[in-house]
Amino acid sequence: MSVFRPEIEEMEGYTPGFQPPEGEYIKLNTNENPYPPSPSALDALRNACGEDLRKYPDPMTAECRRVVAEREGARPQNVLCGNGSDDLLNMAIRAICPEDQAVAYPRPSYSLYSVLGRIRGARVETVEFPDDYSLPRRELARTGARLVLVPNPNSPSGTMLPPAEMGRLAEELEGVLLIDEAYADFADTDCMALALRHENVIVTRSLSKSYSLAGLRFGYAVASERLIEGLAKVKDSYNVSRLAAAGAAAALRDDEWMKKNVQQVRRTRERLVEGLHEMDFHCWPSSTNFVLTRPPEEWNAGELHEELFGRKILVRYFDTPRLRDCLRITVGTDEEIDALLDELRDICLTA
Repeated sequence: MSVFRPEIEEMEGYTPGFQPPEGEYIKLNTNENPYPPSPSALDALRNACGEDLRKYPDPMTAECRRVVAEREGARPQNVLCGNGSDDLLNMAIRAICPEDQAVAYPRPSYSLYSVLGRIRGARVETVEFPDDYSLPRRELARTGARLVLVPNPNSPSGTMLPPAEMGRLAEELEGVLLIDEAYADFADTDCMALALRHENVIVTRSLSKSYSLAGLRFGYAVASERLIEGLAKVKDSYNVSRLAAAGAAAALRDDEWMKKNVQQVRRTRERLVEGLHEMDFHCWPSSTNFVLTRPPEEWNAGELHEELFGRKILVRYFDTPRLRDCLRITVGTDEEIDALLDELRDICLTA
């Protein structure tokens, strides 16, 4: 007899992208920023590595809430910080979704949503994205879910949904709309204003991608004061460490460093798409630091993934119905993307 709840025994956990030994591969599979974090953030982390580490951190991360509020045009009461945005997603599901009631999201998107819903014991309902990854607004509203999760830009497609359309979804929902904006800094627009305009909207952000701080684990949510108060009730007591809080506050104050890196990633993203198009790969329009691409019909995406792996280049492959003919490629440095394109040309054009 299992010691675990039946839903835990039966489910599959979240599977992160492969993490290789340092330096052995060109790593284009987990959407990490190829450029270093702000020097100010690194200095803040070094300064925080002192005697004060014997003390607990501020349980509400007040300094970071002030910095985020100033950045987003909100009040500190509209902000909650977490151990990465995944922590905030978990808080939302725990606080909003009763057991056996629906949490909904469009698919294909971030597979962690289903895992967190099942851990909670909620009823997970999915709505298929159409082929162009436009918003299935009416279908999501008809689920009657207490919480609807929409990544925007979406992962793994990289596509962006218009803020006006997301606002209409918020108005049509019976429950809460959480807009997961982990990749928003790479896009031309975002939905942050909706979190301050609608009482039922939460927008989450991460410092993992645009701020080059995936290893730090810091994210934040912006929402009405009522929603923030509810989320705070279910968070872990000290969910953001002293080190993470110090590094995050410094990084957020150095937006120019982040924006410089983002612009370089966007330029390289264009080069990657151009190179893939030259080999007849189909690419969905990306507003992120990765590209979802479909190889020409004569090439099997899974086999191409394995061939690149053998050549020490990692890209992401999802063996799921809507994605098994696609590869997701993180935008690395120009040198890394040149190496990838050279290997793809060697595989696809000389075979």
